[in-house]
Amino acid sequence: MRITQGAFSFLPDLTDAQIRDQVEYSLRNDWAVGVEYTDDPHPRNTYWNMWGNPMFDLKDAKGVMMEVEECRKANPDSYIRLNAFDSTRGWETVRLSFIVNRPKVEPRLEMTRTDIRGRSQLYSWAARR
Repeated sequence: MRITQGAFSFLPDLTDAQIRDQVEYSLRNDWAVGVEYTDDPHPRNTYWNMWGNPMFDLKDAKGVMMEVEECRKANPDSYIRLNAFDSTRGWETVRLSFIVNRPKVEPRLEMTRTDIRGRSQLYSWAARR
């Protein structure tokens, strides 16, 4: 099962050239770019591990691509995503987020529904490898 989170998630994986194009687009818009990674792609897991600090004053996509490559080397079987933040309003707003690395074997998310009082249901998710 392919995890679909963020922009471009229903498309084939982006090449490094396509990732660099998206980073350049973000930098042209004065968005800071951050790299995050996780081994828990659960839809409610919004707190991924940060790889370094967001790159606020960066003007060249090569710096981001170097950080992505270092994160890939250190976490080859993790999900890695790029987030582009817009700080023009005085707070950080994510304008673009997409996955740039996936593990070789992606976990399956299984949903279990439990009927409870009346017509109510409880749903739970579990990752299966």
